[in-house]
Amino acid sequence: MPTERVVRSRQLAMACALALAPGLLAAQQTPATGAGELEEIVVTGSQIRLPDPYAGGQVAKGGRVGILGNLELLDTPFSGTNYTADLMLNQQADGVSEVLLNDPFVRAAQGFGNTQEVYLIRGYPAFSDDMTYNGIYGILPRQFVASELLERVEVFRGASAFLNGAAPGGSNLGGAINLVPKRAPDEPLTRMTVGYENAAAAYLAADVGRRFGTDQATGIRANAAWRNGETSIEDVERELTVLSFGVDHRGERLRLAADLGYQDQHIDEPRPQVTPIGGIPDPPDADSNFAQPWTYSDEEQFFGVARAEYDITNTAAIWAAFGLRDGEEQNQFANPSATADGAATAFRFDNFREDEVTSGEIGLRWDFETGPVGHRLIVSASTYSLESKNAFTFFFAPLVSDLNDPVDLPPPTPAGGVFPGGDLNDPHVTLKTDTQSYAIADSLRFADGKFLLTVGLREQNLQNETFDYNTGDRLSDYDESKATPVGGLVFRPSESWSFYANYIEGLIAGDIPPATLFTGETVVNGGVAEDPYNAEQFEAGAKFDSGSYGATLSIFQITRPFGFFEPFDDPSTPGADVIFLVDGEQRNQGIELSVYGEPLEGFRVLGGIMYLDAELNQTQGGLNEGNTAVGSPETQANLNVEYDVAALGGLTLEGRVLYTSSQEADAANTLTVDSWTRFDIGARYETEWGDRPVSLRARIDNVFNEENWVSVGGFPGANYLVLGAPMTLVLSASVGF
Repeated sequence: MPTERVVRSRQLAMACALALAPGLLAAQQTPATGAGELEEIVVTGSQIRLPDPYAGGQVAKGGRVGILGNLELLDTPFSGTNYTADLMLNQQADGVSEVLLNDPFVRAAQGFGNTQEVYLIRGYPAFSDDMTYNGIYGILPRQFVASELLERVEVFRGASAFLNGAAPGGSNLGGAINLVPKRAPDEPLTRMTVGYENAAAAYLAADVGRRFGTDQATGIRANAAWRNGETSIEDVERELTVLSFGVDHRGERLRLAADLGYQDQHIDEPRPQVTPIGGIPDPPDADSNFAQPWTYSDEEQFFGVARAEYDITNTAAIWAAFGLRDGEEQNQFANPSATADGAATAFRFDNFREDEVTSGEIGLRWDFETGPVGHRLIVSASTYSLESKNAFTFFFAPLVSDLNDPVDLPPPTPAGGVFPGGDLNDPHVTLKTDTQSYAIADSLRFADGKFLLTVGLREQNLQNETFDYNTGDRLSDYDESKATPVGGLVFRPSESWSFYANYIEGLIAGDIPPATLFTGETVVNGGVAEDPYNAEQFEAGAKFDSGSYGATLSIFQITRPFGFFEPFDDPSTPGADVIFLVDGEQRNQGIELSVYGEPLEGFRVLGGIMYLDAELNQTQGGLNEGNTAVGSPETQANLNVEYDVAALGGLTLEGRVLYTSSQEADAANTLTVDSWTRFDIGARYETEWGDRPVSLRARIDNVFNEENWVSVGGFPGANYLVLGAPMTLVLSASVGF
């Protein structure tokens, strides 16, 4: 009999197949004409059709803006950057965090007790499981997403609760990331790639795409990739398998896209993050590994999403999308805490997690006019549901080592004492998350299109249930709703310039304080759910587009509340010692400048700089008042340049520099991580072997093998230190057939 997991996987495959049926039938019933490529029709605000690549091919001319659809950059009252598959391929990026090394406003960190990637945008975390996949929450693998799956990595800067709905994991207050699956190109594609990392890691990949039918309206794209071997970090062995299959149909009125993906990643001895105790330890050698030899991380995910869009008339369209994910994670960790001299103590922690996610949305877009004013009315509804089974075991026996001289120790056994959290072989459901939202927006055009005004409101309901790991009994039940507005204005004085301003909010579930603190104090409002927390953003800026190069300048402020416990001595509530108050505020304000494009033929530039002031206000008893928030560097800067060597056709040279200023590692600002700078270089050569195109690539990241703590944080209130990657040589060769 099929297992429950197999049944769910079949259901996912069937859902995508049903969504694809109209496009597939169109391809089968209409013979290929060979008459040429489909004429490009720009569908502004489309939920499926992507903006074209910009000059130089590294970024796109626009990207997804939530329920507003895909918009050109200069028409958008927000800021963002959309990285292309060509950039990922040319830089040999293996996942999202390596793509985002190109973004001066994003820094990658590491999550709580695992290898999960976390992206710090404008000083606030965006969890990897809060990324959207083709606009849908919760569908992607949780900890890492391979670049072979992706056509675009779209970075939206700023709060986005109205545009996308509240992120179900409780992040995305400073920005959001949408990943776009690959689509079949107009020209037939068959590409095989082999590669090698300087330690002993091999890489194989295949990428195939074809279009069929009248005007090549229907396309298929299949990808497979495999990585295996020791990475540039000592003793870290990694095996990654990636498979994906996508189909799309771009008819005159009907547009469809559906994708299935599978990702299986196993890492032995993953280098963990470090929690500082009383001081910041000097960073060890960049290629060293202080993981215990028996630790590992294993994640297997099967996922898919289908999206359809239909033009009812020339002025009205409807869309719908649906996705599923079925995933398992099993890990064994020993993440150290370390003093300033590098002395480290860790504890063994085993955990298991299994997720079932469904997510979807529907919407209507209607263009009409009232006198001289043009309108685009958008209404949408979305839903998300997660059921998560979890279990863990914490071992009390300490593991004593040193970051600079690691000691391999045998894994502690239950004989040394354990704290169980359920059965690792048969875990209970410990978390259920459900969100629903309804949104309406009106985008107005007036003064011959020189002014664009967007206003809207989204009503959102956030539900979370938690359950005891050991008994399965319900522990808490959160069910609260809140509305989040948006207002955005764009002024287009010319084809090359636009000026914009916006007000938008972020939204996360409020806290449910415990009835009793671990210190034994009674909480007067313990067990009472707080209203959802709003983060408020004000932003203004200017955008320039010459046609071959462009720039964006932004000024922003994002404030978010936080809670803390205060003494409580009201005689009318005897026995209460403290009260939980949501009076604190973190205010992040800053200036961003980004540049991109090909200002000279054969010379491409991509980069920018951000100044950030992240300040804590209205803190508990004035403690830490005015201090800098943890993991919020004052300055971040990137510059990536590419140069096509004219004297040797086909050769391109690349250089990149990344800079991050010092960061505070505690709220009291007594622990500070030094600033760091990293240099990367690369080269590629495009030629032909017979009639087959060949690409040869070589890249060295962290050329000077600098050792640095590159990020602090990774989880709200945490101060995990992450050691940067060592000097890494990556080679690859691609052949087209």
